[in-house]
Amino acid sequence: MASSLGDPLDPTSYEVGADELARRLLGCRLISLVGGTSTGGRIVEAEAYVGPHDPASHAAARVGHTVRNAPMFGPGGTAYVYFVYGMHWCFNVVAGRPGDPQAVLIRALESDLGIETMAARRGRSHDLTNGPARLCESLAIDGSLNEHPLWMPPVLLLGGEPVPEERIGVSGRIGIREAREWPLRFFLTGHPDVSKARSTALQL
Repeated sequence: MASSLGDPLDPTSYEVGADELARRLLGCRLISLVGGTSTGGRIVEAEAYVGPHDPASHAAARVGHTVRNAPMFGPGGTAYVYFVYGMHWCFNVVAGRPGDPQAVLIRALESDLGIETMAARRGRSHDLTNGPARLCESLAIDGSLNEHPLWMPPVLLLGGEPVPEERIGVSGRIGIREAREWPLRFFLTGHPDVSKARSTALQL
C-alpha cells in the first residue's frame, strides 16, 4: 500500500542479514497511523541482532525458540515488539528468512511528522524519538503490533534517500551485557537525535 510519503519497502528487501538491513534502514521512514494521525520520521539509528550465535539476541542459542521471541523466527519485514523493564515497548524489524531469527532494533528517528501528537503522547515537546522507548511512546507502538507486516497500515516502513557511506557511523551496541563491542550499531554521524550515550564510531 503506497502513501503520500512514499512507497513501503518490498517484502523481499528484508531477506538479508540484520547487520546489512540495519545499514539499509538508515534514511528510511517509519510511519505510524495509529489513532488516526500520522506520526513518525526518518530512521537515524538502528542496532542489529544477528542470530542464535549472538549472545545478546533474544533468540540466542541458549534461549531457543520461545513464545516471546517467536516473531523473530517469522518472515522478514514483520514487527517484533517487546516489553522491557515493566514499562517500555521496543520496536524491531525482523530480518532474514523464516526460521533464521534476526532482528533490527530501531533506536532513533528524526521526527518530522505529527510532532504535536507525539508531544502530547510524551507529555513534552523534546526528546520525542531519540531512543527506542521514546519512539514507541510517540508513535503509539505497543504489543498489539507484534508480528505486524510493515508494508501495511497502521505501521509502515517506507523507502527514503540512501545515506552516503561516509555518513554512517558504526559502534558497539547499547544497554546489553554480552557482546557489547560487536560493531552492530549503525547511525548517522553527528545527528542530534542519535543516542547520546555512545555516539563514537569504531575505527573499522
